[in-house]
Amino acid sequence: MDISHLNPERVWKNFYALTRIPRPSKHEEKVSAFLEKFGKDLGLETIKDKMGNIIIRKPATPGMEDRKGIILQGHMDMVPQKNNDVVHDFKKDPITPRIVEKDGEQWVYATGTTLGADNGMGVATAMAILEAKDLQHGPIEALFTVDEETGMTGAFKLAPNLLKGEILINMDSETEGELYVGCAGGVDVTVTRKYKEDAMPAGYVAYEVTVKGLRGGHSGMEINEGRGNANKIMARVLLPLLRDHKGKLSCIEGGNLRNAIPRECVAVVAVPEAEAVSVEVAVSRVLSEVRNEMGKIDPAVSISSKKAEAKTVIAGNVALKMVKAISACTNEVTRMSLDMPGMVETSGNLAIVRTENGVFTVSSLIRSSIDSSKMDMAEQMRNVFELAGAKVTFSGAYSGWKPNMDSAILAEMKKVYKKLYGREPEVMAVHAGLECGILGAKYPKWDMVSCGPTLCSPHSPDERVLVSSVAKFWDFIVAVLRDAPKK
Repeated sequence: MDISHLNPERVWKNFYALTRIPRPSKHEEKVSAFLEKFGKDLGLETIKDKMGNIIIRKPATPGMEDRKGIILQGHMDMVPQKNNDVVHDFKKDPITPRIVEKDGEQWVYATGTTLGADNGMGVATAMAILEAKDLQHGPIEALFTVDEETGMTGAFKLAPNLLKGEILINMDSETEGELYVGCAGGVDVTVTRKYKEDAMPAGYVAYEVTVKGLRGGHSGMEINEGRGNANKIMARVLLPLLRDHKGKLSCIEGGNLRNAIPRECVAVVAVPEAEAVSVEVAVSRVLSEVRNEMGKIDPAVSISSKKAEAKTVIAGNVALKMVKAISACTNEVTRMSLDMPGMVETSGNLAIVRTENGVFTVSSLIRSSIDSSKMDMAEQMRNVFELAGAKVTFSGAYSGWKPNMDSAILAEMKKVYKKLYGREPEVMAVHAGLECGILGAKYPKWDMVSCGPTLCSPHSPDERVLVSSVAKFWDFIVAVLRDAPKK
């Protein structure tokens, strides 16, 4: 569905153009080239760095040359998640948006996949500002980064002397009317355990167990809602089969992105024919427990089993040890902030579990607004999995963004918002990772705020954007640019 007619058309037409371009993380070549051409076609100074980040500069409108330069920043990649029954190649296929009416409001969804509003709406808004000829603004730089979702590589690799502006407006937060002035840091924890394989034992029967129907979502924005983690649920099914019923694990695959709460997990487990009923018993018991525990947040959760073919199983007790570790591993929220009530301080997302080519892999993203708490939780995970005989590595660590409540641009944005909408915006920090912390380390004098239209359930096929919030966000950003602080 063409959504270019929605209000404001100048934003939605650019977002629709982005939905036509495949752009999963680490595969941004096409969208980077698209944005480079976009800037050059406007006759604006356009820079593409060695990572594929794009910078487009637009001079001040007449009479606004005395204003501080503002950088409008967003990331061009999107999270590739789809429902199991949807055929979609994120490297080749465009996103198919659709408009849904709910409770008197219009929402834009994709069709069985993530929408890419995270952060396509921010990119589209910056594009609309770059091409507009009827706005008042000081010097503008648009910074579009690559690979935010799987490591913030574009931000990490950005040269520290490339940008000229003094103010950064990051457009990657997800609730209109909220201004973000801080975010959590993070670290990736990767667990690997080599294993050997044995032939399928005689007298054993194999079953494919599937956990699905979970909502998933963003491991920073929705980790506090109690949404089910498919990998943790699968461990509850497998543990008694491996420990008490002589079961053997053939393979397992759950989750595929470190920053998405895993929605589905599939495992093949073999048990002695005499113990076959134990599979049905375990599935039924855990499903009953999970529905009782999280039925209100994940009402569509299902666990099923069916007979399967398996030629090999993981040898020895490696699988049992790893499943025990998955069961014991800390997951979800572990601590709420004492400094900002209602905000998550520290959490973990046990995101990926996979057996492939003789290696059992578990990947987790740990977040915290306090660096020491982040690393303490990472060490806890290391300890659990090292006891299972696995190797544990930390990578991609980044610090959070410390709030500056004396920010000049924050004060201006609060004033503008109240003038437009008759109320003060909420000023908050977010548990999700934003590029501001990394970018601010490279440009320590920047004054930074993050904002955006209203998005729900990013990083899942339920991702959607509230149409009316996009118009409000557009009017707000236009007014902020018009009233930008003087140098």
